Amino acid sequence: MKEAAAPPPDDVRSRLVPPFMSPGPRLWETLRIPPALGDVLARWNGWVGPLLVTLVAGLLRFRDLGSPRAVMFDETYYAKDAWALVHRGFELSWPKDVDKQIIERFGDVPLPTDAAYVVHPPVGKYVIGLGELMFGLDPFGWRFMTAVLGTASVLLVCRIGRRMFRSTFLGCLAGLLLAVDGLHFVMSRTALLDGVLMFFVVAAFGCLVVDRDRARARLAAALPADGNGWVRPDAEVARTLRLGARPWRWAAGLMLGLAIGTKWSGLAVLAAFGLLTVLWDVGARRTAGARHPHLVVLRRDLVPAFLTTVPVALVTYLASWTGWILSPNDGTGGYYRNWALTEGKGRSWGFLEQHLDWLPSLWHYETQVWKFHVELTSPHTYESNPWSWLVMGRPVSYFYESPGPGQDGCPVDVVDKCSREVLAIGTPMLWWAGCLALLYVLWRWALRRDWRAGGILCGIAAGYLPWFMYQERTIFLFYAVVFVPFLCLALAMTAGALLGRPDAGETRRGAGISGLGLLVLLVLWNFVHFLPILTGEPIPLEEWQTRMWLDTWV
Repeated sequence: MKEAAAPPPDDVRSRLVPPFMSPGPRLWETLRIPPALGDVLARWNGWVGPLLVTLVAGLLRFRDLGSPRAVMFDETYYAKDAWALVHRGFELSWPKDVDKQIIERFGDVPLPTDAAYVVHPPVGKYVIGLGELMFGLDPFGWRFMTAVLGTASVLLVCRIGRRMFRSTFLGCLAGLLLAVDGLHFVMSRTALLDGVLMFFVVAAFGCLVVDRDRARARLAAALPADGNGWVRPDAEVARTLRLGARPWRWAAGLMLGLAIGTKWSGLAVLAAFGLLTVLWDVGARRTAGARHPHLVVLRRDLVPAFLTTVPVALVTYLASWTGWILSPNDGTGGYYRNWALTEGKGRSWGFLEQHLDWLPSLWHYETQVWKFHVELTSPHTYESNPWSWLVMGRPVSYFYESPGPGQDGCPVDVVDKCSREVLAIGTPMLWWAGCLALLYVLWRWALRRDWRAGGILCGIAAGYLPWFMYQERTIFLFYAVVFVPFLCLALAMTAGALLGRPDAGETRRGAGISGLGLLVLLVLWNFVHFLPILTGEPIPLEEWQTRMWLDTWV
């Protein structure tokens, strides 16, 4: 690999918008590819590689997606809530024994009439409901859209990694690692909200990375060039230039609103990403020559950054409640829809009570949900403390059966019985290596002020650290799926350091390639080894036991 163009080290354009890595002629000679075809592949490799990785991820996720044919774990809530939302606009209270009927009658069950009290916003359930509208109230139907978003998130990570590292190889490596992570895989095949939340968080981050490049390119284009055409810093331009409408930041606000509309934990991501994009502007102004970049950003960029993210996210969140808002307020609509006209009547709502009665009702609903979340302390068999997440201390079993020989796919020659399990667990080799990668990325950010490391750490912190504030709350490992893409980006960044610079000696590059190859092979083997307990495949009990590496996994 070689770097396209070699500007002098003081050229500001290359610092604001670094060039992408491009394959050198030696690669095409080694692969016996004609130069003309090599040029075409070089132009398209930014999409061909990511799409191939995404294809692999999609084949894995959609293979036998409807199995196990059962309502797994919290699918008992979200699959039915989604069906109610896409048909009535709000969640309904289902009979307790309806799961068995749904499976036996292939979803041919009547809708309930009474509204249900639920504790999560509607966006994720609407997403799940899209699949049910296409394929019915069936395991394949309610898992379809999470598989689509799980697959699409692999493509996003490939492209985000490519843009951040300026390397298609490292971008594709990050996407491949995500494709073979067990937790991401299971969450892509299960109708839970966290996989949907993960997609919107990654999409928002990707929008901000593109926005960063576009804003810096605008600064570079406005800076003066010397007689050789190299761009030089200019304090006046860096101080006064307006960076325009920045549509990608509007798109990030939309994605963040959808994230919050899926689960409230998206609020922490909104705060973290809002700070991140402002700090990226500070770095851009400083590189362009601003003497006091923080003050410049405070005057020029802070208010636009706020207006293109927070209000957009808030409006998006409110819009997601449209079905509930438009439901009747006579007691037959959504839960608490008539609160302002009944229990809350006479509380001086004034204009709101007469014309916007849904607003105080929704506010009351949200306050009740907040109390539920902060006070949730009911013990659960698979709850875990966030301190144990990175080392896979306590995974979550979504499904388990013990069929006898000749039953439900269990081989007839099995001596004892088989095990069928869907275990929400990350690929251990990936996560344990990821712990080391986090140390490297933290070093790059703390001592080298590497913006890529800062962005990765921001994504991990936003999805991980808030859970430490709720040590007494009932929480689970699968919440970590939100920051798994950033863990894979951290590993890809570490892989780039392991490989060394493109101009390093053959011995150094050879050692780096060998080490990285060994790590990737270990992760791939580990994923394949664990695949039966990620998909509910019936395996002899002895084989299942060999995959329970820690006592806490049982």
